[in-house]
Amino acid sequence: MTQPTGPQSPDDNSAQGSYHYEVMRRAIAAIDAADGPLALETLAGEIGLSPAHFQRLFSAWVGVSPKRYQQYLQLDQAKRMLCENMTTLSTSHAIGLSGSSRLHDLFIRWEAMSPGEFARKGAGLKINWGWFDSPFGPALVMGTGRGICGLAFAAETGRDAAMNDLRARWPKARFTENPDALAPMANAALAQQGETRLHLIGAPFQIKVWEALLRIPSGHVTTYSEIAGAIGNPRAVRAVGTAVGRNPVSWLIPCHRALRKSGALGGYHWGLPVKRALLAFEGARADG
Repeated sequence: MTQPTGPQSPDDNSAQGSYHYEVMRRAIAAIDAADGPLALETLAGEIGLSPAHFQRLFSAWVGVSPKRYQQYLQLDQAKRMLCENMTTLSTSHAIGLSGSSRLHDLFIRWEAMSPGEFARKGAGLKINWGWFDSPFGPALVMGTGRGICGLAFAAETGRDAAMNDLRARWPKARFTENPDALAPMANAALAQQGETRLHLIGAPFQIKVWEALLRIPSGHVTTYSEIAGAIGNPRAVRAVGTAVGRNPVSWLIPCHRALRKSGALGGYHWGLPVKRALLAFEGARADG
């Protein structure tokens, strides 16, 4: 893959955006393997880049230096976020994604499939799909005439697994490869700019959980138990965790912002390295 020769916009979702994520994946592995924080020269050497090129990539991608970015990738960062950046959903007045941070200039409108439509498993529904580059690697985007219904990151799972996963959710739908039809809304969503329409296809309980996730601002986190309380089912923590894991629209419905009460990351359907990267990316830019 050709390396970019200069800085780019943090919101660029070109192939260079995917290249940035590949660099970050290697950086996460190097940080995890180290006994402590790594100097710029050491970290850059671990992933085979010059210090200047490495610093330029990360400064362009997330808006902060590699040294500061390491702080957001540490394994205990989730616990710090839970203590300092916890969102209490039961008292939140935020509707959709927060517009206060640099990351989220995106405004989301959504509508849900009716329970009857969901029970038919997508029968009669036409779903277009296509692959797009994103800041977190290859992204599979699916959409109907009402909006985006699926977004999967394939850097950890692989493209075939991501495709099979999303298709299995609506097995009776008619799937058509048509990236051109999706490009305007997919590119706007992945660049986090403008308005994005979502078509949420799930069971009523899942829809409630996903709606609660949409209230968590960028750079903040919450817990599965908080989500359960916010939707009026405080004892349904396990069911909430399952619904969070079944979110078909990664990043836009921010399931990565849901943590265990202990501060542990919990699971992530598209791979824990992606979850850590998403949280670090948002946390660094929110504080930047």
